[in-house]
Amino acid sequence: MKTKSTNIVWHPSKVDAVARKQLLKQEGAVLWFTGLSGSGKSTISTEIEASLIKQGIFATTLDGDNVRHGLNKDLNFSDTDRRENIRRISEVTKLFCDANVLVLTAFISPFREDRAYARSLVPEGKFIEIYCNASVEDCEKRDPKGLYAKAREGVIKDFTGISSPYEAPVSPEITLNTGKEDITTSVATVISYLRQKQMIV
Repeated sequence: MKTKSTNIVWHPSKVDAVARKQLLKQEGAVLWFTGLSGSGKSTISTEIEASLIKQGIFATTLDGDNVRHGLNKDLNFSDTDRRENIRRISEVTKLFCDANVLVLTAFISPFREDRAYARSLVPEGKFIEIYCNASVEDCEKRDPKGLYAKAREGVIKDFTGISSPYEAPVSPEITLNTGKEDITTSVATVISYLRQKQMIV
């Protein structure tokens, strides 16, 4: 997206990635959880965040609902605003990654193009797409917020999986079968991946 601002310049930091790594004893990365509403993104990401913090690793979770209370409170759920929602949060995750923080995101992020944009902002190998794979039927059975019922009744418009499309990842780094497996298994899968990639010890 072309910037609308003029007369602006980029001010580089005097602190580079090496200095940050020496201070924090870790490198930044983005763990991007995607999936339908009710597929377990928020629950699993916050459990992983807590596990990482217990291990002394700087981590934070950006949740879709939480961000819409502040940064993206001006956006609705049209396709255009969904894309802007993910564009903004992609830029925020880049800042966290640059600061050597492990940042977890829990957003439906239904469009592959938008997730590819988020990936493009951080160095290769630093973006981990995590697909919370649960069918509409499984998510609707849970329906923790009662959203699917409202979408079926037409009360909620542009609802992903019902009246708005979801483009599942083609080749995510991790697929969690959240429609069938429990939270503990999903958390263990992600932690194991991070250890294998030497992102944590």
